[in-house]
Amino acid sequence: MSARPDTRTLWVFGYGSLMWQPGFPFVEARRARLDGYARAFCIYSLHYRGTQERPGLVLGLARGGTCDGIAFRVADHDAPAVRAYLHARELIYGVYREATVRAELSGPGQPETVNVLTYIAETGHPSFAGSLPLARRAAIIRAARGKAGSNLAYFAATLRKLHELGIRQPDLERLAVCAGVGGPFAETAGPSVLEGRSRACANRKGCKASAVRNDRRHAFSYRRRLPA
Repeated sequence: MSARPDTRTLWVFGYGSLMWQPGFPFVEARRARLDGYARAFCIYSLHYRGTQERPGLVLGLARGGTCDGIAFRVADHDAPAVRAYLHARELIYGVYREATVRAELSGPGQPETVNVLTYIAETGHPSFAGSLPLARRAAIIRAARGKAGSNLAYFAATLRKLHELGIRQPDLERLAVCAGVGGPFAETAGPSVLEGRSRACANRKGCKASAVRNDRRHAFSYRRRLPA
């Protein structure tokens, strides 16, 4: 992080939990589209939605495609604190890379293109899961829990927000059906129901995910050159 303050307007692009739980003050939230990256369950979670012994799966921005999400505009006086908060929340093991990219905002009038701060999957990191088979992803999500709760609850909250925004993503909808949170269930199931389903699956044979080797000391040694 730079020691010099950034005087430009700060926009933060949310595509996963930041959409429904930003955790920072903002003055405006707008639907936005990012080109060149797609939302995917491609990150092993060892902290918030899983553990070292039973990793979960969370969303990351993988190269290629497009991603619709929410861009949050932060007041200038809040920008340093928001950057610090996001740095502490997202950059735990180095599997996410903080990046500034271009996004198109939608809304009344002509579309507007702005720079947004977001978090891109670091493909060289041990916690980068890549494109796992559908059944494997579903089994991991059903069984994993971490500091912030069950992986199922994370997925269901994301599905609810995407539905609220009118964003369709067929691959996530297929995964939701396979994981058991598709359709109306994702809209109505409370945290206790999801937690119970997650615990039940964790106790079944065949749901356990392999441990992921990771080390905070080398969190930023896996970086690869981003495409121009």
